[in-house]
Amino acid sequence: MENYKLSDWLPTTKKEMELRGWDTLDVILFSGDAYVDHPSFGAAVIGRVLEAEGLRVAIVPQPNWRDDLRDFKKLGIPRLFFGISAGAMDSMVNHYTATKRKRSDDAYTPDKRADMRPDYPTIVYTSILKKLYPTVPVVIGGIEASLRRFSHYDYWQDMLKPSILLDSKADILIYGMGEQPIRELARRLNSGESVKTITDLPQSAVCLQSETTGLPEDIHLYAHEECLRDKKKQALNFRIIEEESNKYQATSRIFQKAGKNIILVNPPYPPMQEKEIDAVYALPFTRMPHPKYKNKTISAYDMIKHSVNTHRGCFGGCAFCTISAHQGKQIISRSGASVLREVKQITQMPDFKGYISDLGGPSANMYQMKGKDISLCKNCKKPSCLFPRVCPNLNADHRPMLEIYRSVDKLPEIKKSFIGSGIRYDMLLHDYKDETLNQAAKTYTKELILNHVSGRLKVAPEHTSENVLNFMRKPAFFLFEEFNRIFRKINNEHNLKQQLIPYFISGHPGCSDTDMAELAIKTKKLDFRLEQVQEFTPTPMTLATEMFYTGINPYTMEKVYSAKGREQKMMQRAFFFWYDPEQKRIITERLKRLCRPDLIRELFNPINNFQKEKRKK
Repeated sequence: MENYKLSDWLPTTKKEMELRGWDTLDVILFSGDAYVDHPSFGAAVIGRVLEAEGLRVAIVPQPNWRDDLRDFKKLGIPRLFFGISAGAMDSMVNHYTATKRKRSDDAYTPDKRADMRPDYPTIVYTSILKKLYPTVPVVIGGIEASLRRFSHYDYWQDMLKPSILLDSKADILIYGMGEQPIRELARRLNSGESVKTITDLPQSAVCLQSETTGLPEDIHLYAHEECLRDKKKQALNFRIIEEESNKYQATSRIFQKAGKNIILVNPPYPPMQEKEIDAVYALPFTRMPHPKYKNKTISAYDMIKHSVNTHRGCFGGCAFCTISAHQGKQIISRSGASVLREVKQITQMPDFKGYISDLGGPSANMYQMKGKDISLCKNCKKPSCLFPRVCPNLNADHRPMLEIYRSVDKLPEIKKSFIGSGIRYDMLLHDYKDETLNQAAKTYTKELILNHVSGRLKVAPEHTSENVLNFMRKPAFFLFEEFNRIFRKINNEHNLKQQLIPYFISGHPGCSDTDMAELAIKTKKLDFRLEQVQEFTPTPMTLATEMFYTGINPYTMEKVYSAKGREQKMMQRAFFFWYDPEQKRIITERLKRLCRPDLIRELFNPINNFQKEKRKK
């Protein structure tokens, strides 16, 4: 931080505006997170993108919404608009556990304080600004707004809510990764257009008072009130929304009525090109928290400050995940030169010790992957390129990633680069028709395990039951077992003592207590005592959430069971900890009620199959 001056950050106060010689602003951004000027933090990215347009931009991080609202007044009125993001995480996931217990810390707040943002900051901040400055446009975005652009189930209120545009009264919503639409919106407002007439901006949603002129490709969803009365209609709506969101080049506008209002969601921009995403990462980020946080820790920043994001998007299509719904299914990759440039920046940081903590993305091994024949991708609306099997049109070539790893490791300042993001082992174990892809996957697997594991490698089988894995859109468990065998074999051959850390979920739609018992048995036989486990938390705009709320699979319209209520959820979670005496008692009683003494014997009999096999060896 010694090499920077205060004016190198976007201003957060009047004094900082004066340091830049500014007396007015074009855009003021409000964020539920602390201000970290780093490309992994959305408010900083949007601020820098707008700054590159020649605009005067300021950020108000974590404004106080409970006092006299001075934080909302201190920078005055922007010439173009206020922008609002709740933060890098959904505020309700940030605040509450799956059992709706209030969390005691916040990784995106200095020193983990848990009281620096309200529930639903998007709604709270917008409502305040609309009362103070009713004529100034308010633009909302970020993951909280993005995933609430249509009618959505809110787990914390246990009700179906209309588009967040109605509750917030915002003028326009930008969904997904917002660099392209925010730039275009700023240009149009700067040219004199009124925000009320900007209803055709790609990747945006607006609230209309009346119908617009129809186009042949328009899609009209069931109205919010119809979905309240009939959950089947909500399920049918979701399938349309997900399929449209997953298109390579969507062209349809989507309309949904809610009361007297009509929500219009415009199709997204095409996927960014390499030079476009490189330009974002080349913006003048300090890569550090604002100096106002001196001597304070921001945990989310500490986790990523020595890491590099190589790509965006995920074509895995997991039923419970919001990544593809927000970042998109298509992989948007940076160039090798852009990645190396950022790595070199990191090596200049005063606390850098020679280790890159992560070279990856939402799924680490998807860098530069796309369809062999893009014309086929343009006609595809499947939510996953990996489920139920790897798409034959997917060019799952691991060589570009290996080139990145090797280029980074050649730098004299680098001792080791690690892969901290999750790995899709199903792509590593798939039998491709192209033998070069098979060899590249084998080489990648070996190099990953030998050179890029920081003691522990994270993978996410999520469950063991074939039925549950189908609901999750995850690969068969035998693939995890095979990857675990390869991982142990390579470790043994090279005298390494690394750990494979599998992630599992309880309470997912379609999962029964019997499924959880079988999960406990299978993982015990593999000699795992599970650490990275979580209860399913319904979040807006995922297939799993729609199944949880409606009790219906939107793709088959068949009924789906979900564990609901604290007792059912805690029962399923108990199976993770079968080795704890209290959990053993609870599990045993439950399996007796299910008339499954066979599962009790398999799980708790001291002479189980796993131990027999060890004795034979």
